[in-house]
Amino acid sequence: MKYYKNLGKYIAGTTMKEEASAEVNNMALHVCETPDAVLHNRARLAGELGCVPADFVCAVQTHSANFYKVTEADRGKGAFTMEDAIADTDALYTYETGIVLTSFSADCVPVLLYNDKSGVIGAIHSGWQGTVKEVTPKLLHQLIIEEENDPSSFHVYIGPALSQEKFEVDRDVYEKFKALGYADEFIYYKEETNKYHIDNQKTVKKQCELAGIPSSHIIIDPTCTYLDNRGFSYREDKGCGRHMSFIMKKE
Repeated sequence: MKYYKNLGKYIAGTTMKEEASAEVNNMALHVCETPDAVLHNRARLAGELGCVPADFVCAVQTHSANFYKVTEADRGKGAFTMEDAIADTDALYTYETGIVLTSFSADCVPVLLYNDKSGVIGAIHSGWQGTVKEVTPKLLHQLIIEEENDPSSFHVYIGPALSQEKFEVDRDVYEKFKALGYADEFIYYKEETNKYHIDNQKTVKKQCELAGIPSSHIIIDPTCTYLDNRGFSYREDKGCGRHMSFIMKKE
């Protein structure tokens, strides 16, 4: 477990692989051998957070730029079955207390945020497709422009993800990042392999900065999900489980 914030009224973090746990602590129902094992892992996490699994809200992630405002009526959706998970969504946010927002990843970038003035919290799944579709900027536009949250009061945690060294892509993906207009400094080309290497985490950080969030309020976890044996990596093993990144505003 990696905790990013466990002070005051916010708690946020990312679960990691644990050899002694069921399915090595896989947290995702959409990629599991035994759903009961995942539910057991979620229940154990809930106990550590001081809540119950029915407080979790999970989405059906589709590498989209769609976001969803979670209300009290959504509490428990996706917690026990994918059937009632929030559909076609890669970013969740809420002003409610006691609800655990979740994001599932295995190389993709998980983003957790909170605003210490308004109390809004958010959880984003930003794989490379989500990054080039600007899922994080779109949610931040909603929160800052439409809902008038103060950008300088946001704090952002960018969780474990595939490192730039291991995120090697062909020209088609490179061109999508290049088209953003602000990711050039996070890309290098390796002639011997004819591949481009992209830092997805730093690109997401730049997106947050462009939205007005102070750089000093943004923390990047340096853990590479491919290189670190605590990481689930889809690039290394397409049958792997998923980390759960989570954030909750306490009662």
